[in-house]
Amino acid sequence: MRHHKAHRKFGREKRVRVALLRNLARSLILKEAITTTIAKAKEIRPYVEKLITHSKHNTLASHRHVESVLGGASDVVLKLRNTIAPRYATRAGGYVRITRLGKVGKRVLESARIELVK
Repeated sequence: MRHHKAHRKFGREKRVRVALLRNLARSLILKEAITTTIAKAKEIRPYVEKLITHSKHNTLASHRHVESVLGGASDVVLKLRNTIAPRYATRAGGYVRITRLGKVGKRVLESARIELVK
């Protein structure tokens, strides 16, 4: 039973799952909107919102923390710090929106569009 289990495993080992979350977060930050499954979208939302909140502090420690969480992707960190964080300076959370798209084509899994709120 999965009582008190907070995160999804996606049938992957931990290091593969971490890589998946990092890649989804990088894509979402760079493109500002991606299409994925509903489960992955629900898992990535708090991950990205915490990164944006850390980026809003605009300190060296927060910059290093975000870079370590994203695995050293400096282009993504710069976009977070220079473009996205100032956009949400007065907003107290809720930076990401998930929209359900339903079943796309012959896929069994339902798709969702996850995007940064303008």
